[in-house]
Amino acid sequence: MVSALISCFAGALLAPVLHRRVPSWSGVILALIPFGIFVSVLGGAIGIEAGVEPAYLRLDGFSRLFALLISGIGTLIMLYTHGYLKGDPLQGRFMLYMMAFMGSMLGVVLSNHLLLLFIFWELTSFTSYLLIGYNHTSQAARDAALQAMLVTVSGGLALMAGVILLTGAAGTWYLSELLAGKGDLTAHAHYLPILILVALGAFTKSAQFPFHFWLPGAMQAPTPASAYLHSSTMVKAGVYLLARFAPVLGGTPEWSGLLMTVGAITFIGGALMAAGQHILKRLLAYTTVSALGAMVMLIGVGSPYTMKALVVLILAHAFYKAALFMVAGALTHETGEKSVDRLGGLRKLMPFTFAGALVAGLSMGGFPPLFGFVAKEVWLHALGSAPGLTVATVIGGAAYVLVGLSVGLKPFVGAMPEGLRTHEAPWLMRVGPLVLGAGTILFAVFCGAVGTALLEPAAAAVYGKSYAVKLQFWEGFNRYLMISLATLAVGVGAYRVRGRFVAWAGRLSGVAVWGAEAGYQRFLKGVLSFAGWQTRRLQTGILRDYIRVVVLFAMALVGVAFWRSGVTLLPSSITAEPAGVLLAVVMAVATLATIVAKSRLGSILCLGIVGYGVAILFSFYGAPDLAMTQLVIESLTVILITLAFYHLPHGRRASSVRTCWVDGVIATVFGGVMTLLVLAVVGVEHVTPVSDYFLKNSYVAAHGRNVVNVILVDFRALDTLGEITVLMVAALGGLALLKLRPKRKGGES
Repeated sequence: MVSALISCFAGALLAPVLHRRVPSWSGVILALIPFGIFVSVLGGAIGIEAGVEPAYLRLDGFSRLFALLISGIGTLIMLYTHGYLKGDPLQGRFMLYMMAFMGSMLGVVLSNHLLLLFIFWELTSFTSYLLIGYNHTSQAARDAALQAMLVTVSGGLALMAGVILLTGAAGTWYLSELLAGKGDLTAHAHYLPILILVALGAFTKSAQFPFHFWLPGAMQAPTPASAYLHSSTMVKAGVYLLARFAPVLGGTPEWSGLLMTVGAITFIGGALMAAGQHILKRLLAYTTVSALGAMVMLIGVGSPYTMKALVVLILAHAFYKAALFMVAGALTHETGEKSVDRLGGLRKLMPFTFAGALVAGLSMGGFPPLFGFVAKEVWLHALGSAPGLTVATVIGGAAYVLVGLSVGLKPFVGAMPEGLRTHEAPWLMRVGPLVLGAGTILFAVFCGAVGTALLEPAAAAVYGKSYAVKLQFWEGFNRYLMISLATLAVGVGAYRVRGRFVAWAGRLSGVAVWGAEAGYQRFLKGVLSFAGWQTRRLQTGILRDYIRVVVLFAMALVGVAFWRSGVTLLPSSITAEPAGVLLAVVMAVATLATIVAKSRLGSILCLGIVGYGVAILFSFYGAPDLAMTQLVIESLTVILITLAFYHLPHGRRASSVRTCWVDGVIATVFGGVMTLLVLAVVGVEHVTPVSDYFLKNSYVAAHGRNVVNVILVDFRALDTLGEITVLMVAALGGLALLKLRPKRKGGES
C-alpha cells in the first residue's frame, strides 16, 4: 500500500517532464501506474491480513472496493485525458494534478490512522481546486474552484474538530481499533457534537443538502477531471467516511434521523434539478448529487440489506457515471456543442461512442440486462418496507431514466441539426466508455460471483459483521419488479415529452439553486467585506496601533486564562529585602521620569537608570552572568539611542494628549497584568523546582558547568537560534539601509 501511494505522487512529479520528453505517449505511460495498482489489489498482491502493512494503513473489503474503482477507472481516465487534451501545452500540468488527486483519494481509503486520513482528505480538496481551476484564464473556472475549496475545506475544519473529540472519547487514533469496539461512543457525553461535526465534514465533501451547490459549479473542470471526480473519487469520500463510522456512530435515532433526512432531500432535489437541465455535464452533475443522497440515506437506515444496496450502488454508479461523462466530453470535444438540445443523429458518425453511451445511459436508468438494473432491484428491496421512501425512489428513478436517455440516446438518434459537423472520437477517448459498458453487462450476467467476491467483504466491513451478499439478475415477478417497471414507464414517458417536463423541472431547480447559491454568495460577500474593514482598522501602518493590538490581545488571553483557571493572583505572603524594595522604587521613579521628561537626552538617561536597576536586581538575587549581560546591553543601548536621537531633527510632539492618555492606560493595565502574573507564578508551590532539573542535567547531559549558558545553547537551543536569526535579519536590514543612501549631486554617495 505504501508503494501504491508513493507511485501515484512520484508519477505526479514526473508528469510534466514526461510530457515534454514523450508528448505522444505521456498519458499512456502514466496510465500504467494506476493499472499496476489495480492489478495488485485485484490479484491480492497487496495484503489484507493484519500485520502485513504498517498500522497507519489498512485494506479491508470496503477500502478494497474503493481502491479498485480509483485505480481501475483512473487508468481509463488517464488514457482519456491523453486524447482529450492532445495539443494542450499544459497537459503535463493537468496530469500532475490528476495523479496527485488519485494518490490523495487512495490515501483516504487506505488510511488506518485518523490523522493521516484527515491529511489526505484535505489533499483531495486542494488537488480538486487545482483541477477545477485548470482553465485559470476563465473567471467562471476560478470562481467554481474557489467555491468548491471553501465549502469542502470548511467541512474539513468541522471534521478535524470531530475527529479530535472522537479520538479523545475513544482513546485511540486507529480506525481498526475503533471498529473493533473500543469504547461505546454512542453513550459518550460528546456523542452528539462528534456526530454533527463528522456529518458536516462528510456532507460538504459529498455535496449533500444544503451544500450541494458546489458540485454542479465544479463542471468548469475539464471533462476527465469531472468524470473522475464524480464516479469514484472525491465526491464519494464523504460517503466512504460515513460508511466507515457507521459501526461506531450509527444505530441511534440521531444518526438515522440526520442521515435519512438529509439524504432523502438531496436524492429527490438532485433528481428533479437534473431533469431541468440541458447542458450535458450539468445533467450528469445533478444526478451525481442525487445518487450521493441515496447512498447517505442507505447508510442512515443501517440494516444489513441497505449496506448491501450501498456497495452495489457505489459500484454501478461508478461504471455508468464515468462512462457518461466521457461520452459527454467526447461529444463536446468533437462537435463543440454542450447542450443536448443541439445534438442529434450522430450514431452513424460516432458508432463506438454511441455504443458506450447507450449501454451506460440504459444502465443509469435501470434497464435490464445491465448492472444498473441489478442495483435498482437491490435498492428497492432495501427500502421496500418504507412506503414513503418507495415513492421517492420512483420519482428519483424516473428522473434517472430521463437523464440516461437524454445523454445516452438523444444525441445519437433523430435528425442531425443543420450545420453540425463531427467525426468519431480518438480511440483513447473511446476505450473508457466501451470498457465500462462491457463491464456493466458482464457484471449483470455474473452478478452472483461479483457479489460474493467483491461486494460481500465490502458490505461486511461497513456493517461491522460478516453476512452473505447474494445478487440475482432475475428474482421472478414480484412487487419490486413492478415498481421497477413503473419507474421505467414514468421515465420513458417523461423523455417522450421532455421539452415540457424540462421546462417545469427547470423552474423548480432554479428556485432550489437560487437559495443555496445566494446563501453562499451573501456569506462570501460578508466575509470579504468584514476582512476589508478589519484590514483597514488594524493595518494602519502606524507602529503604535500594532503594539496596541498585540498588547490588548495578550492581556485578553492572559485574563481569560486566569478567569477560567481560578488561580489565586496574590500570594498569601510576600517577602522582600529592603534594598530590593528601594531599588524597585528608584526604577519606578525613573520610569515616570522617562515619560514626563522634556528633553530626549533626559528620557534616555532615565531609561538607562531603569535598565541598570534591572542589572543590579539580577546581581542582588544571585545571577551575575545575567547582570553582566544586562549591563553591557544597557550601556550599548543608551549610547546607540543617544547617537541616533542626536541626529534626528527637533520637532513637536506627534501624539495628542488624548492618545497619550490612552497609551498610558493600556501600558499601566498591561504592566499590572504582568505583575499579577508574576505574583501568581511565585505563589504556586512546585513539588520539584524546575531549576533542580537543569542543575542535575547541565553537566551530565550537556557537559557544561555554567548552567545559564547550557540552558541557552542546549536546552533552549532552538529558541536561541531563533533569536540569533532575528538579530541577523535585523543587521542585514540595517546594512541594506546604510548602503541605500541617496547620491549627492556630484554622483558621490
